[in-house]
Amino acid sequence: MSSRGSMLFVLHAHLPYVNHPEDAAFLEENWFFEAVVETYVPIISVLERLAAEGIRPGLAVSISPTLGAMLENEALEKKLGLYVEARLELLEKELERARDIPPLLKTVKLYQKLYEEAAALLHKYSGDLITPLKSLQHAGQIEIITTSATHAVLPLLTRPEAVRAQLAAAAEDYQDRFNRKPSGFWLPECAYEPRLNSFLKLSGFNYTFTESHSLDGAAQTANGVHAPYRTSNGLRLFARDSASSSEVWSSKTGYPGDPAYREFYRDLGYDGDYEYMRPYLGVDGIRRPLGLKYHRITGHEADLSAKQYYDPDEALLRVEAHATDFLARRMKQTEDFYASRSARPLIVSCYDAELFGHWWFEGPAFLEAVIRKIRVERLPLQLVTPSEYLNSCQEPQEISPGISSWGEKGYFDPWVNETNDFIYPAVYAATDKMIETANRFRNQDLSSVNARALNQAARETLLSQSSDWAFLLYIDSHADYAKRRLEGHAAGAIKLLGEVIAGRVDEKDLAALEKHNSLFPRLDFRVFASVSKF
Repeated sequence: MSSRGSMLFVLHAHLPYVNHPEDAAFLEENWFFEAVVETYVPIISVLERLAAEGIRPGLAVSISPTLGAMLENEALEKKLGLYVEARLELLEKELERARDIPPLLKTVKLYQKLYEEAAALLHKYSGDLITPLKSLQHAGQIEIITTSATHAVLPLLTRPEAVRAQLAAAAEDYQDRFNRKPSGFWLPECAYEPRLNSFLKLSGFNYTFTESHSLDGAAQTANGVHAPYRTSNGLRLFARDSASSSEVWSSKTGYPGDPAYREFYRDLGYDGDYEYMRPYLGVDGIRRPLGLKYHRITGHEADLSAKQYYDPDEALLRVEAHATDFLARRMKQTEDFYASRSARPLIVSCYDAELFGHWWFEGPAFLEAVIRKIRVERLPLQLVTPSEYLNSCQEPQEISPGISSWGEKGYFDPWVNETNDFIYPAVYAATDKMIETANRFRNQDLSSVNARALNQAARETLLSQSSDWAFLLYIDSHADYAKRRLEGHAAGAIKLLGEVIAGRVDEKDLAALEKHNSLFPRLDFRVFASVSKF
């Protein structure tokens, strides 16, 4: 059956850069370990399994430079291996404890399989999960794109030099990691403003994504969110389809809130006997999530203590039903659009990758079921990557999109509000000092230590601009850590710059920072220099 429409799945994979080599078990590094086991390994397994069966996934995957650096960090890889080994050891004990509780035993076995598969895939690729992603892109199964260097909300960077630095570092990082120039760019938090058009195009990016309401202020668009557009300088734009997003995104009105699905907030790390759990809680002994969650949602109004045991088989039945429902809705979308306009629509479905597996445990199975059903049931719906679609479609209509983001209220409230606005003076001070110093030393012959200090100051400046610190403060989660990280990066940048200017770089402190924040190995501080004017 010929296609009546196309679907573009975009999975945006991102974590803030968290690397604490001085600590054997740093709490926030668990964000990375959990995401690897619950999201990245299952998604890679789904993509490889489909490709092996001759079913092309046709997804776009955005890998943030900070996540890419963590996936290639050997110290983190070793810690990840120990994390997986510890969970498998605990699960052996859990098998014995759950021996006479059949519903619990079934879920313990499910987790054992999850961690064994993670261990096997990590062993297969010697801990480097970038390798299978590169192979999938090379084989034409997926398209990999990037985002800004440290996931800064670009419209909130007041200096053009800062925006250019975020984009230039990201483009260089992508080429180093994936051995080709990037074509697409994911705007962090889907945050767009017209000023970004020229920066993105000059940095070599061909297309990006905006929130659906960015089209509201544009001139009349022929096909709404169901077609790509272009700006006056030729940058291509895809607008996110809110319908297909909310069905998968929302835990209240979407599929992830189904009573049969796994409950995220009840965890063995809090439920288990303390002395029994103590070897797995880290050196501080403080209770923390362990990723072993044995209960189902049951009902949104149910207290955590009243949650019932999770049933993996029942959850998989719901996955099948939800995949069928999702595709039926997309088919209706395409049929209605085709009937009214005699044109084939494009449905742009964008999600945080970590939704699939970490937050919504059944998400990878849902993703696989959707892709498989399109092929097996020969549905008139085609999965395409962004570059494929742009290479095959007519010249897009030119528009002038409006400011937008996918954050709460649609603009920049989550990242600038009364809970976190105090951070910006420090960020802007570090950024201004970095630009001023880059301009001062851009054409000077520098000693090795001064060049290293300036390059590390550039890394610290980029890290201070991450959207994650503001967001964690906003939701009051790990807020102390976020504040320390942001203030530490900003202060570290200013200290290094001052030492270079004074001619007295503390090499011991510099080496410690280089070890701690070792991303962007080829970063040159001149990326922050102003454009020369003649």
